[in-house]
Amino acid sequence: MALTEEFEQSGNWLFKRRGYMPVVLLIAGIVVLMLNGLNPGRNFLITDIIYLFISFMGLAIRAFTIGHTPRNTSGRNTKGQIAEVVNTTGIYSIVRHPLYLGNFVIWLGLSLFTESPFFIVVFILAFWLYYERIMFAEEQFLKRKFGKEYEEWAIKTPSFFPAFSKWAPGNLSFSWKNIFKREYNGFGNIIFAFTILAIVRNYSITGNWYPELRWIIIFFTGLIIWFIVRTIEKKTSFFNVEGR
Repeated sequence: MALTEEFEQSGNWLFKRRGYMPVVLLIAGIVVLMLNGLNPGRNFLITDIIYLFISFMGLAIRAFTIGHTPRNTSGRNTKGQIAEVVNTTGIYSIVRHPLYLGNFVIWLGLSLFTESPFFIVVFILAFWLYYERIMFAEEQFLKRKFGKEYEEWAIKTPSFFPAFSKWAPGNLSFSWKNIFKREYNGFGNIIFAFTILAIVRNYSITGNWYPELRWIIIFFTGLIIWFIVRTIEKKTSFFNVEGR
């Protein structure tokens, strides 16, 4: 098998299972926090806010992407490659894989929470190796389906690090409903993951299986928001937008 075929085959296999990486990251983060030996007398308030903010910046990148894209082009599909059009405007005019960039920033915030330089470096390398194959497979699919249209866009658009000077306005209006419909689970996952890590950190320092009060408040506030949005999305058509 040629190397390009092997890359594409493994990339498609990883694409269908990319949802497992956050679980592996969370489990690894738990282990690291249990072994890290953090300072018992330290106040983590400021750093917690910073790390959570970083992860929400990643979610914001995903939200901005999804808020401007049509149906069957960007999302959480795991069955196989889907694309009805090539997105070339808006955020796709400055970077080819904005959703994966958003994922990276989300998980970077979580990895920073461990405050383990070794774990942070391992996470970055693992993400690079994992998603390089996925991005390669996606681009091969798009190249075969859209040919020259895709190639002309790909030549001038960076794959992962945005080139802001290349910005071109999007063709579709921004849809908040589309974001609520497709990204509420991402919001809930961030809150859940940070709370789990906060519980483990507190246990490793104090021996008590409960987090600081701020994380209890953040968790239950996030849970209520997630439950409300999920109920609206599942029980009504309020978030449905034609063509999204």
